[in-house]
Amino acid sequence: MIKGIKRDTLGDAGRIVIKIGTTSLTYENGRVNLNRIGHLTRVICDLMNRGKEVILVSSGAIGIGVDKLKLGARPATVSGKQAVAAVGQLMLMNIYERFFSEFSQTVAQVLLTKDVTDGAETKQNVENTFNELIGMKVVPIVNENDTVAVDEIKFGDNDFLSYIVSKITHADLLIILTDIDGYYDKNPNEYHDAILMHTITDLTEKIEEAAGGVNSRLGTGGMLTKVHASRLAAEHGIAAVIANGEKPEIIYDILDGKEVGTLFVPGSGSDCND
Repeated sequence: MIKGIKRDTLGDAGRIVIKIGTTSLTYENGRVNLNRIGHLTRVICDLMNRGKEVILVSSGAIGIGVDKLKLGARPATVSGKQAVAAVGQLMLMNIYERFFSEFSQTVAQVLLTKDVTDGAETKQNVENTFNELIGMKVVPIVNENDTVAVDEIKFGDNDFLSYIVSKITHADLLIILTDIDGYYDKNPNEYHDAILMHTITDLTEKIEEAAGGVNSRLGTGGMLTKVHASRLAAEHGIAAVIANGEKPEIIYDILDGKEVGTLFVPGSGSDCND
């Protein structure tokens, strides 16, 4: 855990969980954004070279499966989504493997369901696996096991999964990359006077009221799920930042203490500051 978390201390984070969503991994037409994935993997490899420990929580299996199978939209049925995820997850990992291998960085696939992280023994097994991979200087790439997950064992969205992974791995920092600059006091798509809040110290549920919950065409989350995950992480002593993932190099800015995105500060304050 980082002591006395402020912007200029985020660079002290030793273990970092980075979450990236489907909309950041694909173009508006649903095709894979190879350029962005390439930039993301380069940044992660550079952080590993610095001595950081990085875990990547990546959505995209269903979205990429939809593209691969030329379906045009997510299937409506559970079995359809599971089948598409099976296709997409393989392609997603192949893409990551190719990009990471360019920098001689080994990666591992970790697929989780909620029942596994809820059980004491299975949760410990998950933690042990992460520790072994991190000790081997491997980058774990985590996703929900969409091929087998049903409502009873689903996390619901990968934002919440990124919080669970951050907690299980005792991460110092959670970075959620999305398609918006951060947390606004109201929906910036509807209100031109919406203000980007750079620092959140109020960790009560009321901060979620302005977040909204509209899903994307290919993804499953919205700003609400990102705020919820960030708030929970901060409640558990993990600094969390929501930032625009259009240019993954923004991760450098976050670690350099620049005022980008929205920082959720661990603690028990009751204020929102811009």
